[in-house]
Amino acid sequence: MELSKEQIQDTIARRVAKELRNGDVATLGIGLPTKAVKYLPQDINIIIQSENGVLGVGCYQDENNRDCHITNAGGFGVTLNLGGCFLDSLMSFSMMRGGHIDITVLGALQVDAEGNLANWCIPGKYTPGMGGAMDLVVGTKKLIVAMEHTAKGAPKIMKKCTLPLTAVHRVNRIITEKAVFDVASDGLVLKEISPYSSIEDICASTAADFRIELPQ
Repeated sequence: MELSKEQIQDTIARRVAKELRNGDVATLGIGLPTKAVKYLPQDINIIIQSENGVLGVGCYQDENNRDCHITNAGGFGVTLNLGGCFLDSLMSFSMMRGGHIDITVLGALQVDAEGNLANWCIPGKYTPGMGGAMDLVVGTKKLIVAMEHTAKGAPKIMKKCTLPLTAVHRVNRIITEKAVFDVASDGLVLKEISPYSSIEDICASTAADFRIELPQ
């Protein structure tokens, strides 16, 4: 089944939302990861931190009732949950580097079988900067990569990243529209297969070896 770009991102965001547990302090990276907020169950209460200095991020703003002063790190208008607050950069990055974030979800250009992450630069192309990615991945207790499985048909899950790295041996889980992988000490472990994919499809579109441990 051929999915549209929007369907692919919604599939990934829905699965990411299942990773968030009651009481978590979470950072959702710019772009696709932030969409997970839309799919959080009502009985899940988490605190979302945005690296630009917002603690207690809610949903996206209503387009007809926008406040341009409240945005996430990607510049999109967001709401502030009850009890939320604003922080300066020193405090925001201290939270990130100091081990106060339970779970971080980031997009990626590439991720590999060793848990290495490349998500900030393609050599020769314009790069606005890496933002707080390196600070987030060093300080978080759990790092999930949420991304499309391929880019223009080319695998993004590699045996070894070929792009400049953001972090080394930090990724714990990979979620795509096709599969969920865990990063173990001996390589990748396939934990889930999407209804929109198959073992054959995943093997053909993944450049790294993996073992299979699906739920019975």
